[in-house]
Amino acid sequence: MTPNTRPRLLIFTDLDGTLLDHETYDYAPAQPMLRRLAGDGVPVILASSKTAAEIAVWQERLGLTRWPAIVENGAAIFEGALDDGPYRRLCAAIRATGAPFRGFSDMSVDEVRTVTGLSEADAILARKRGFSEPGLWQGSEADLAAFLSALQAQGISGRRGGRFLTLSYGGTKAGRMAELIARFSPDLTVALGDAPNDAEMIAAADRGIVIRNDHGPGLPPLPGEDEGRILRTQASGPEGWREGLERVLASLPAG
Repeated sequence: MTPNTRPRLLIFTDLDGTLLDHETYDYAPAQPMLRRLAGDGVPVILASSKTAAEIAVWQERLGLTRWPAIVENGAAIFEGALDDGPYRRLCAAIRATGAPFRGFSDMSVDEVRTVTGLSEADAILARKRGFSEPGLWQGSEADLAAFLSALQAQGISGRRGGRFLTLSYGGTKAGRMAELIARFSPDLTVALGDAPNDAEMIAAADRGIVIRNDHGPGLPPLPGEDEGRILRTQASGPEGWREGLERVLASLPAG
């Protein structure tokens, strides 16, 4: 973007459980705020565990196609086609451990639908991955620690989200967020999320919004909450998303 179109705000948001309802994927309560932000030219960057194929659909539905997105829990920034070579190598390394981890590549489309609640079309998109493998850990916590340690030696890290353990060759939402902040040079950044894998992104923003999560571990107290830099919503999902942004926008000076 050119200097004279520099956004005053730059918003980063998780999808599942944050902008989208955890169970129904509805986003109707957030639409008035999305329209307001679009009218003001505020970039809304989706930052999700979803794949580029999934994100492209949600960008279209939400009216966010003009902005880049952070995909697969920070494994990449989506602005075009992605190579699935890293994903194939990742899955091979995971399977070589013999550990009781069942990833999306091990599941049929129907299984992915069952564990995610997605439609068949969306489940197909969820399996078109480029850099990361979400899945279900089916062993003990002790075995999980050994599993993650073995993968770490190969440069593979694991992060827990609202539903899944996601394995990748690195990259975080916060790291990609920093890249986009450097590109857009906003005056103020806002980040919204509901799960542990959103904590770094929320803490890295000028203003953070923790969306109420009644379906998972949620987020522990974060640095900045006592000072009011980070707030928590009373409502969950898209209602909480709208609530949080209304509170942040109301606190900003006019102009």
